[in-house]
Amino acid sequence: MYALVDCNNFYASCERVFNPNLHHKPIAILSNNDGCVISRSDEAKALGLPMGAPIFKWEGFCKINDIQVFSSNYPLYGDMSNRVMKILEQFTPDVEVYSIDEAFLEFIGFKNYDFNDYGNQIRKRILKWIGIPTCVGIAPTKALSKIANKIARKFPEQTKGVYVIDSDEKRIKALKWTKIEDVWGIGWGLQKRLKANGCKTAFDFIQLNDDWVRKTFSITEWKLKKDLEGNPKILLDEPKNKRAIATTRSFDYSYNDLNYIKERVSTFATRCAEKLRKQGSSCHMIIVTLRSDPFRKDAERYRASKHVSLTFPTDSSLVISNEAVKAVSSIFKKGIHYKKAGVIVTGLVPSDNYQLDMFEHEDPKHKSLMSAIDGLNNKYRESKIKIGNQDLKRTWKMRQERLSPKYTTNFNDIISVK
Repeated sequence: MYALVDCNNFYASCERVFNPNLHHKPIAILSNNDGCVISRSDEAKALGLPMGAPIFKWEGFCKINDIQVFSSNYPLYGDMSNRVMKILEQFTPDVEVYSIDEAFLEFIGFKNYDFNDYGNQIRKRILKWIGIPTCVGIAPTKALSKIANKIARKFPEQTKGVYVIDSDEKRIKALKWTKIEDVWGIGWGLQKRLKANGCKTAFDFIQLNDDWVRKTFSITEWKLKKDLEGNPKILLDEPKNKRAIATTRSFDYSYNDLNYIKERVSTFATRCAEKLRKQGSSCHMIIVTLRSDPFRKDAERYRASKHVSLTFPTDSSLVISNEAVKAVSSIFKKGIHYKKAGVIVTGLVPSDNYQLDMFEHEDPKHKSLMSAIDGLNNKYRESKIKIGNQDLKRTWKMRQERLSPKYTTNFNDIISVK
């Protein structure tokens, strides 16, 4: 059996954990730079606030309806997510973290278990220990557990937040209830093709001939069909190292100052290097991108990128930052107001197994230096140690005018109980 555990309105729920006055009040969470709505509580959804709404257009609506609006507090949300995932590992060792607020669980050897009771135990422990409400869907396959989770979320009073598909009768009933566009893994293009073949529900999809599905679509759609039939073909994903690592950010405002751009690019490059070291990789190539504000009609538009090939693979923040700063300096044009920059590292190889060069190699002191910096930054959970051309006070310069405290990741923001 598989389970999908999904945190309800995760970002809004995180805000409520530390501010109980927000319970039962409409909440909206904004994207980077306080641009648009990326998460809403059920109360905000009921009022008609749409996902993706630009806040500058909906500011008046939020005030009239007393919608509490917050900037994205990613350090808090990431830490709360990690706490939830650690609890899930207490129920089974086989956990696939699917997103910041979702995880698949596989129950191997759980014979004669009361899965409805087990799902309730999961919900109660997360709610008691973390304060985050969840829904749990349990079924014989991953695709069916997704549908079971939707049913648990849609009918909270009847299901108490847990729904188990443990019979063919329940499976067929659930498939007939699920619209084809709501099936996990079926995007807009695929649903359009399926509807053209008479598929309006998930049940209609499994009525299609297996050979026809493989021939018309692909092995992926065939696996999804078998999963919906109760035959597990989509298994838990094994953690894999990334083939490329990117750090791209929009600035809080548009800037035409080269020194500012260089500092931002240095910070992005350093973050890429940290990610490389975390997965035990080194890179052969660095790509730096720079873009003006595409929405400003009164200013010249400009977009450029620079590829830098390294003579030896590296995971050193010093080397990667230095090369990235050189690259952005070469593509910078005076008079342009820039809104976004990014650094991508690719050509990745294992740091402990790659072809050496007789004449070109990295300074051997960098390894121990990077290890010491990572150790200190991990210990204090913030980037306390930085290289000289970075802003020592901030990692990301984003417009966050409605930011809540980092209750669990910053000593200065810890709640004081009086």
